[in-house]
Amino acid sequence: MSRLPPAEKLPLALRKNIRDEWDNKKSDVEKQLSDALTTPWTVDVNPNQLYPYATDGYAKESLGSCIASYIVGAIYRLKDYTNNVGDEGLKELNTICYAHVMTIDLDDAKRFSYCGVDVYEGKLRILFAPGNLGVNIDDALNRDALLRALNDAPPPASDDSAAATLSFAARSDIRKEYEPRAEEIRAQIAEALEKPDIKLTPNFEDTFAKLREESKAKKTEIRGDWDGVLGSFTRLYFEGFASQLRYQKFDEDDMLREGFHEVVEKGEVAFRIVDKLKYESYCECEIEDGVLYLQCTSKTWGTNIESAAQGLLSRL
Repeated sequence: MSRLPPAEKLPLALRKNIRDEWDNKKSDVEKQLSDALTTPWTVDVNPNQLYPYATDGYAKESLGSCIASYIVGAIYRLKDYTNNVGDEGLKELNTICYAHVMTIDLDDAKRFSYCGVDVYEGKLRILFAPGNLGVNIDDALNRDALLRALNDAPPPASDDSAAATLSFAARSDIRKEYEPRAEEIRAQIAEALEKPDIKLTPNFEDTFAKLREESKAKKTEIRGDWDGVLGSFTRLYFEGFASQLRYQKFDEDDMLREGFHEVVEKGEVAFRIVDKLKYESYCECEIEDGVLYLQCTSKTWGTNIESAAQGLLSRL
């Protein structure tokens, strides 16, 4: 649908509704939005631009109420979302949406059936499908749509190569599911192996690149939220390794520990995606150049995670 020119003048009853239900409440709504995102935000909506798309019902008769409902519904969704991504995730959202402006616009690319969201020139845009202004208002910023919008937006400027390589979903999951527990898991492994300086290398960027390539393949079976569990699944591979050390009695047997240190001479345990497995069907461990790798293929990523190191003794 091509864009329509804005209305030159709105009906008196509609102007009254816009004044009473939107203009008079805008400053309070902007404060709610700013409080939710912990930084000043504004709302930029032009009712005259929206009115030509109001075919009937709520949007056509009560456009001011409709606008307010879109923004208030978006704030509710943002509060729920930011509660799950933490302070760093909130900071990144504010960086991606650098204009700190929320607006409402036509989904002229026809990406959504009723409504959705994207980030355009740093603005967070609530989008409505042609013919559906005012329909499913509260669903515009549902979690999946917002996550996709943040993923598709350019990453924030950063000196960190991971920030430039990984999607928003991946970065968020690493912050939430991997980083808070990484040292605890490393310490468990260090204790079991009596190796205080053991190193864990997650290789997030390489894993992300290979999983993204797999996700684009025809008839792929990779899960749709593959990047949204990058941190948690990588953590589970290392947790599975820690469990296997205890199960195979490395924490109780000096000979096993000595054998491990002789072969894994660099004192490093890493995760990686490989093209083909050598020993198992889903995941395995391999030792190369003094490094122990927990590995799987893109197609088997996340399957039987806890078994990756079950063949450890045979590798030694």
